[in-house]
Amino acid sequence: MTRPFHIVDVFAERPYAGNQLAVVLGVDGLSEEAMQQVAAETNYSETTFVASAPDRDGGFRVRIFTPARELAFAGHPILGTAWVVRHRLAPNATGPVRLNIAAGQVPVAFESSADGSEVAWFVAPPVLLGATCAREPIAAALGIAVEDIETGTPVQQVLAGTSAMIVPVRSLKALRRSRLDLQAYAPLAAQGFPPLVYLFCSETRYPQNDLSARFFFEAHGVREDPATGSAAAFLGAYLAEHRVFSGPDLNLRIEQGYEIRRPSLVLLRARMAGPSREVRVGGQVIPIVRGELL
Repeated sequence: MTRPFHIVDVFAERPYAGNQLAVVLGVDGLSEEAMQQVAAETNYSETTFVASAPDRDGGFRVRIFTPARELAFAGHPILGTAWVVRHRLAPNATGPVRLNIAAGQVPVAFESSADGSEVAWFVAPPVLLGATCAREPIAAALGIAVEDIETGTPVQQVLAGTSAMIVPVRSLKALRRSRLDLQAYAPLAAQGFPPLVYLFCSETRYPQNDLSARFFFEAHGVREDPATGSAAAFLGAYLAEHRVFSGPDLNLRIEQGYEIRRPSLVLLRARMAGPSREVRVGGQVIPIVRGELL
């Protein structure tokens, strides 16, 4: 049985940039083992699998796999999958596309930007700010000096379905030098900190952007993500909670992926609403391949 298969570039301003995503449609009856094998075959950071028709609540069931495991929540798979659903499964639907992932239902809205391009936005699920850790062990694991890490805000684990470490660094130079060493990270992993590390700094390559970022994760060895929507959602909660920027609302442009030749632009909106935080992550989606999974 063949199934429609799509490849899209997410958080991309042009083709062959941003973060690649494979999307398989019509997966009813496809086993979890087969999904994991397909994700290993594509070898992208994530591959998603979408049911043929929406559930009673209007959301399309979606499962997200890395080459190594299933995820409850991930950002660029949400945006890329919603784009495919909107344009291939529900082209006449109005309102947001709703995806039912393991972390819960996530609505994705589409807006037209000033230049006429279409931007997809997802509302992040509730984000929990977790434990903090000292700068010394994380600096050693990243191959940078302790002095390269900011002291005004903490190195902190942030969680929403999955989790990652947020590491504020002082400069673009330090960001570029960073590499995740899993052996050096082992003492932190033994304490329960995940081997997923999101670094950011306020120095950027281009003046129209606000932050630069990199994301390292473990999947059969260390990999680097070109653009990371879930970590951007974590960052939005982190920045809002620690009052890194003045004012109640954040509206930021985050550049990522340049070190691995996949330049990306992640858009972030966040605000404090009383005791809670509202976080939205957006970006463009560009279709690259359409075919069939045999």
